[in-house]
Amino acid sequence: MVKTDVQQIKQRFGIIGHNPNLDRAIDVALQVAPTDLSVLITGESGVGKETFPQIIHQNSARKHGQYIAVNCGAIPEGTIDSELFGHEKGSFTGALADRKGYFEVADGGTIFLDEVGELPIPTQARLLRVLESGEFIKVGSSKVLKTNVRIVAATNVNLVQAVGEGKFREDLYYRLNTVPIQIPPLRERGAEDILLLFRKFAGDCAEKYRMPAIRLDDEAKNLLVAYRWPGNVRELKNLTERISVIEEDRDLTGPVLRQYLPDLNMEKLPVLVRQDPDQKIFNSEREILYQVLFDMKKDVTELKKLVHDIMTGSHPLVPEEDPGYSHPINARPMPMEPHIQEAEDVVEETLSLEDVEKEMIRKALERHNGRRKNAAADLKISERTLYRKIKEYELE
Repeated sequence: MVKTDVQQIKQRFGIIGHNPNLDRAIDVALQVAPTDLSVLITGESGVGKETFPQIIHQNSARKHGQYIAVNCGAIPEGTIDSELFGHEKGSFTGALADRKGYFEVADGGTIFLDEVGELPIPTQARLLRVLESGEFIKVGSSKVLKTNVRIVAATNVNLVQAVGEGKFREDLYYRLNTVPIQIPPLRERGAEDILLLFRKFAGDCAEKYRMPAIRLDDEAKNLLVAYRWPGNVRELKNLTERISVIEEDRDLTGPVLRQYLPDLNMEKLPVLVRQDPDQKIFNSEREILYQVLFDMKKDVTELKKLVHDIMTGSHPLVPEEDPGYSHPINARPMPMEPHIQEAEDVVEETLSLEDVEKEMIRKALERHNGRRKNAAADLKISERTLYRKIKEYELE
């Protein structure tokens, strides 16, 4: 049975669902709220992690203090220290005046560090000092300042793995993870929660745009529940709003819903061309460039062998059966390896990554007759990236 206080929190913060793991997460947040213990909230992107720091803050003795939410992944590495801890005038270019950081502004309140796994290592060391002693130093200053701030952090990355890879400090992980709260993904919350959320979002959209709410038939309900929801609650909300606005028929059938679920309709997948099962999938432009350079080096090696075979008379192109044939180089045998190696070095030294990238994009556009969507899919990069590269290399 759901506790009365948990049910009240759901109503207050608009949390929909009856999943036991979700209820457990809310209950832990309420239990830890009156303390000053650090809390680490984990869960996939889109599960609603941002609601739990507010639950903790509003049910703590700090509820009348400042509550500041900081997206650590959205702040450039060069300015994150200034944003969190402040800076002195003249400490860097553009520092025209003293500035208070979030830890100084939120003194007596709560700071929510979203995507804390994205913090650079030097900033992690500063954060650890705040957690251990409540002390920090502004950028460009030598004066130690004190702050009394409750820290709640959240991440969708595996911090244990990040610690193992040297991307996150182990001591900071244990300080943040004093009380862990795990938010379940939507696919694990069950059919009841998924359908409840759909009805809630459909009703909100109908009220907002003054239209009847969409309804699901049995087949559509089954499809909705069977889908894995990689984007979790955020994806379900976006999908519901999109269908509500686009579809004129308020009774949604299975075939219509299929058009909106990419996992069930191959034509809706973002990849525009069918992949060869043996074809390598690249995760970044840099991987593509490395692969191209590797292939080029392989080609140079094969060319070196070909030239060597021709000049030594072992290649089938050399008409050895003609007794009157004399190789033009035979009169003066020359060591081939140093010269060929020198040519290979020249190719590797003069051909920059930018040149390779530019040539790849040009050839892809030629292969697809200038169709940028197909060229982007061929290169395994987004259309937006392709447009930017075309402009950068003046390939219009």
